[in-house]
Amino acid sequence: MILTVTLNTALDITYRVPSLRPHTSHRVSQVSERPGGKGINVARVLAALGHEVTVTGFAGGATGREVHAGLAAEPGLTDALVPVAGATRRTVAVADEHTGDTTQLNEPGPLVSAAEWAAFQDAYEGLLPSVSAVALCGSLPPGLPVGAYAGLVRAARAARVPVLLDTSGEALRRGLAARPDVIKPNADELAELTGSHEPLRATQDARRRGAHTVIASLGAKGLLAHTPEGMWRAAPPARVQGNPTGAGDSAVAGLLSGLVENLPWPDRLARAVALSAATVLAPAAGEFDRTAYEKLLGRVEVTGEVSAA
Repeated sequence: MILTVTLNTALDITYRVPSLRPHTSHRVSQVSERPGGKGINVARVLAALGHEVTVTGFAGGATGREVHAGLAAEPGLTDALVPVAGATRRTVAVADEHTGDTTQLNEPGPLVSAAEWAAFQDAYEGLLPSVSAVALCGSLPPGLPVGAYAGLVRAARAARVPVLLDTSGEALRRGLAARPDVIKPNADELAELTGSHEPLRATQDARRRGAHTVIASLGAKGLLAHTPEGMWRAAPPARVQGNPTGAGDSAVAGLLSGLVENLPWPDRLARAVALSAATVLAPAAGEFDRTAYEKLLGRVEVTGEVSAA
């Protein structure tokens, strides 16, 4: 079983409008609601790949109840969310059907008390003995210490469970010091972390700061991997047009599934890139176009070399 952690769980609401224009009223052509947050998106893709997945994090209030109900309807997912007094946040996406662009509005999330954080840590440590890998994903809700992910990384490592960290800013910086097995920043997050806008140099610096492996997401250019076994670049065969929301989460799912299946790095990276590109072609985060994925998987270009060390 794989465990995904979404400390700032959300109810994702998507409005589709014929054309988005500021300062005007709009008629919404379609509305959809579903459980969201980066870790839940990752879990949904992992389940679609055939893995058993447990999701944990926080849920509270009326929106939290809707998240629980939505997860109960998701095949392959086990709900282990921890209750909080505050209301789970909403994220609102407004999709412009004419341009294909999406405007995102993200609420901050509930204020988590010290007692609620302690209850979550107990629940998390109780789950670790039964899992094969952990993904720690997304932003921190108000009230949590900035080093929250660092503590969760250390707990996973103490339980000898591989842990992937996908966050940004100070939470990433603190988490890195706990030596996660994998981090997956995008180019901007990596530059903010290291001060370098050159991805190769930045991945090397991130490894020196504590990450065992660094997978840098380069957007349409694919992934750059700096691992103890070697360095690789993986790129889709062509630029894919569509909605990139959730593409990075699908890449995390590809990396985690490859880890638990013990695939070599080039195969893990090819899967991650193919899933990411296939997500751009799908209507919502946490989904991917399976036909496109199967076609892309064998066409991802992976170049690099194995380390002599």
